Order: sequence, then C-alpha cells, then structure tokens
Amino acid sequence: MLSRVADSLYWMSRYLERAEHTTRLLDVNLNLMLDEPTNVADRRWQRVLQALGAPRDVQFEGDAIALARRLTFDASNSSSVLGCIIGARENARHVREQISTEMWQRLNSLYLQVTRPEMQSDTHADSTLQQNEGPTEFLGQVMEGVHQFQGVTDSTMSHGEGWQFIQVGRFMERASATAMLLEAYQPELWANTDALPDSNEYLEWMGLLRSATAFEAYCKVYTADLSPDWILEFLLLDADFPHSLRFSIDAMQQALEVVQGLSGGARGDKLTRISGRLRSTLSYSSVEEIMSGDVVTYLHDIQRQCREIHNAIYELYVDYSIQAALAG
Repeated sequence: MLSRVADSLYWMSRYLERAEHTTRLLDVNLNLMLDEPTNVADRRWQRVLQALGAPRDVQFEGDAIALARRLTFDASNSSSVLGCIIGARENARHVREQISTEMWQRLNSLYLQVTRPEMQSDTHADSTLQQNEGPTEFLGQVMEGVHQFQGVTDSTMSHGEGWQFIQVGRFMERASATAMLLEAYQPELWANTDALPDSNEYLEWMGLLRSATAFEAYCKVYTADLSPDWILEFLLLDADFPHSLRFSIDAMQQALEVVQGLSGGARGDKLTRISGRLRSTLSYSSVEEIMSGDVVTYLHDIQRQCREIHNAIYELYVDYSIQAALAG
C-alpha cells in the first residue's frame, strides 16, 4: 500500500475517534453539572481539559458553555470536534478511491451537519450547547454519526490492508485517550479518595465510567458497587470491553500483525517488539501490582509506548526510504 494512503486512512480513523471521545466527555460533564455544587465545576472542567491532552490556548475561565462551544466549534483548534471532523474528511478525500461510497456519504453527512452556517454563529452555538438542548440532541447526533461511520466501514469496506490501518488508527487513539482519561481522574479519585465529599463521590465515579462508555458494562461485571480498584481494573485490564486499554492494545496489535503479513516485509521487528511488549504489560499485570506503585507513572509509560508505536508505524509504513523498502 502507498504510504500516503496508509497515512490518510490512519489519520481519518484517529480524527473520528478523537471527535467521538471529545463529544462524549462534553456530553457527560454538561449533564453532571445539573447535579453538582458550584465549587466542583472548576475541578471538573480542568480535568476535562487534561483528559483531552490540554489543548493549546484553551482554558476554563468559569463558563462551561463557552468552553464546550470552543471545544466543539472552534475550527482553528484541530482537536475540537469540528476540527477533527474536518481533518477526517480531508484525509478521506485523499483516499476516496480506497473507501466505500457509503463511507464517503456518511462522513460527508456528518461534516455538513457540524459545518452548517448557523453553527458558525457564537449565539447559535451557545444555544445549541445549553443544558436543555445540547447533550441530548446535537452532541448525541455527532456521536451517533461517528458510530454510524464506523459501522458502515466495517460492513462495506473490504477487510484488507486499508481496513486494518483504519483499525490501527482507531485503537491507537482510543488507547491514548483512555490512558489520559484515567490520569486526569487519578489525583483525586485514586491518590486521595477522601478529597471528595461523599455526596459527590458516586457521581464522579459514574462520570468516569460514562466518559468511557463503560457504566453499564462495568455494572454487568461488578454490579453497581463502584469501587476505585474495580474501576481501574476494568478500564485498564478487561479483555472484553472495547474501550479498555487492554482491548484497544490487543486490537491494534492484531491489526498490525495482519498488515505486516499482507505487506510481506521483514522490516517490522522493531514495531512487533514495541507493540508486543505493551500488549504483554497489560495482559500479565494485576490491578494490585499497578496500585501498589505509582499509577500516574504507569499511565505515562503506556502513553510513551503508544507514541513509540506511532513513530515505528511511520518509520515502517509512511516515512520509509525507497532503499529500505527494497531491502525489506
């Protein structure tokens, strides 16, 4: 596969996964504002920004609706929902011949939905994100649009090398996002659980699980008893839940193995070693071992290894030299 095709499919998928994750965080936290005291708001929205990787030049200044609008509609911010969908569509346009007509139509519909002229009006955007309209309507529509695109992709695109690169992008982004989400919650909810009033603790745990689409799945495994150890174990190590770190890394590793087999090259030893090491770390760890050490350091190390895998993917499939390709 041409390097530009692999690059565009990979980033198309990452951008859409990032858009869905950002929209879900906003949806969950705007809804939780209805049940929280005012003094919790600053802490909540600072945590949202940290979970999104601390977007450049974006700060919480006391107005949650204004922050949500910027994280949703600010086209100058490539990590905003709008910026991600624009980026995904641009990458899809570069590889229009590689994706199905249904994928292109679904992505165009989502793009037109978030770039309607009235959405560029600050007044209308604020109204759209008001608590009585946004989370149940606009933000939900965006999440639904991304889910529809992913479903259409799986059902209409041949599951060959291109589809595998889409899976690599999706699960790379998901693994990184889950690690950052857990890190954002760690200082208060694991390092010092007494920092929160009892009346707010359940809402905070529920908010974390809903931010990872995990509340119902968690309850099926552990019942509705929200324990910090169990939540960390579920979001880090559960092998069956699609948004857990272990599931994401397993899925990414499987896709990379297929890509390497289809490409027929012998230069993937470095990538196989890095991704296999991360997969083993999650497969053979226990939550007791993780919590007995520094949880933040552990999460930082996962993010570091994800960056190493990303760099190795680029070195092997995107930025490789002709001489290296011929040698493989």
